[in-house]
Amino acid sequence: MTGRLYGIGLGPGDPELLTIKALRLIQAAPVVSYFAKAGRRGNARGIVDPWLTGAAIEVPLHYPMTTEHAFDSPVYVSVLAEFYEKAVASLSTHLDAGRDVALLAEGDPLFYGSFMHLYVRLRERFACEIVPGVTGMAGCSAAAGAPMTWGDDVLTVLPGTLPFAALVDKLKASDAAVVMKLGGNFAKVRLAFEEAGLLDRALYVERGTMARERVSPLKDKPEGPAPYFSLILLPGQGRRP
Repeated sequence: MTGRLYGIGLGPGDPELLTIKALRLIQAAPVVSYFAKAGRRGNARGIVDPWLTGAAIEVPLHYPMTTEHAFDSPVYVSVLAEFYEKAVASLSTHLDAGRDVALLAEGDPLFYGSFMHLYVRLRERFACEIVPGVTGMAGCSAAAGAPMTWGDDVLTVLPGTLPFAALVDKLKASDAAVVMKLGGNFAKVRLAFEEAGLLDRALYVERGTMARERVSPLKDKPEGPAPYFSLILLPGQGRRP
């Protein structure tokens, strides 16, 4: 019999925000795999550090690149496609041998995650199970103490990689919004909030639920790139009793 692939959501970063099911499966899995930037341990591995017993085989999957090229550039697409195929081959070795694999995913496995790229390549060959996790935006909303939606507000989730004009148009049409994938796109996204007339309402959250958590009005965030664990919240203002 072949092994089963588990896509395990780790939540927004606080090790105590794993679900009971996620923790049980991680500790029972003979193989634990996780994504990391080349030369680094990786955020996912750090989140589960308090919970691993040392009994599992660890399989780090090191990205060959992250932000060196635009995500839609031919170089990025080609290099990442090759990386995912190699990762599939690595995990398949264990699954074919009958070993279950817990593939760790920051936040939720099916929400802007790398897990999905391996899942769609493996699900026809192996049994798979998804364990949902608390999303990063939920963790950041809680850290900010900012209710995201009221009444019949419509929430829009945007990647900061969108073109400037698209960001402005979508923000203007939103009751409430979350903008992710900031990084080097931060200056563009901040300007889009200003152009949409929403700068004073927006909140910047960095490392929500984690050590060195930071919450501030977006207008007060200093210039420069935003770290990986950061996003911008535009809380809703809908109907309230």
